[in-house]
Amino acid sequence: MNRANAIKLAFALCMITTAVNLQAPLYEALAARDGLGVGATTLAFACYVAGIMPILLGLNGLAERVGCKPLIIIALLLCLVATSLTLIVPGLVALGAARFLLGIGTALTSAVAPTYMHKLLNRGGSSMATKYVATSTALGFGLGAAVTSLFIFHTPSVTPPSLWLYLGAGVVALVAVSTLKNTAPNPNKRAMLRLPSYPAGTLGYGLAILFAWATVGLVIAILPSVLHSHGLTAWSGFATFGICSCGVLFQPWARALTPTHATVLGLVILPLAYGLIAWGAVQGMLVAVLVGAVAASSACYGFIYLGGLNGVLKIAEASPTQASAGYFLMAYVGFSLPVITTGALIDAVGHTVALIVFGLALLIGAIATISLLLISQAKVPWKQLGCSSLERGHF
Repeated sequence: MNRANAIKLAFALCMITTAVNLQAPLYEALAARDGLGVGATTLAFACYVAGIMPILLGLNGLAERVGCKPLIIIALLLCLVATSLTLIVPGLVALGAARFLLGIGTALTSAVAPTYMHKLLNRGGSSMATKYVATSTALGFGLGAAVTSLFIFHTPSVTPPSLWLYLGAGVVALVAVSTLKNTAPNPNKRAMLRLPSYPAGTLGYGLAILFAWATVGLVIAILPSVLHSHGLTAWSGFATFGICSCGVLFQPWARALTPTHATVLGLVILPLAYGLIAWGAVQGMLVAVLVGAVAASSACYGFIYLGGLNGVLKIAEASPTQASAGYFLMAYVGFSLPVITTGALIDAVGHTVALIVFGLALLIGAIATISLLLISQAKVPWKQLGCSSLERGHF
């Protein structure tokens, strides 16, 4: 029964993250429908971060007051409303509103998912809970985009059947979660406000995740418009699946390394993977795009994400909550501002120049961050870490 409940929650988490990139392959079509460019598309894309930030910084103690189950239910309802909105009034304005709601839903879920899963499994160890959460959420972030791509291959549309299919699956997840027990509220356990902090030695990890998630955001929000010129827009969903969902396969390797070594390895891979993605997109070489997306995912959601989070939590043992908030603040800044800037640059000078500029900035940033991490490594000896620190993190 415990495993059955865990599967119900895992399905709900997968549905919440599936909604996030469900419309990703439609970005180019929605922009064309509204007569707008890539810059407007990236603004709509970044509304997701606007929804996340207030929850991440100001309402992270909410679960202690109401329990975990209501937050999962609210997140699912927000996902259903967001998807319905893009069906009823398809366009970039609706997409921006939908992504704002999806950001709120993701933020509400992320802080409570590992804890809730652990309680449902009712086990002494928490590695199984972490695996359930990591696998279900990583799969979901790419699944929605891939399914939408499958449908628009057959019949191009701004309201493909994948959106209707999601509404049905989302309702099933809502019913499944309604049968779960809630966690007991504990309003005195921690404060609602969780301001970020950056203890000495954590800046390098924050910069690493900033560059990593900037690359992810570019692939999701901008790649469809680049592939459009080669008639490959429908394949963008598979690139999103590759960069969002394949990183979890590399996390066991990341766990075997120290935080610094894992993060540095990811920063070495990232510019090379991005170069392959950008070259493939500009040249219309689909295989290069997809291989590059998987390689980038190994860095973004494997080595850098896991190594960086472990490193931050190890340094900030006295204040892990605030340090974790600082880490994810940097991550979501990367997920928004560089993507918006690159989108505006594309409208001004074209895809090729804009992608080269982003690539040069990524390369310079990666080299500088590696140097910063190695300097910090020389000052502070590290021991290998396990995966337990992920249980306090987000997805």
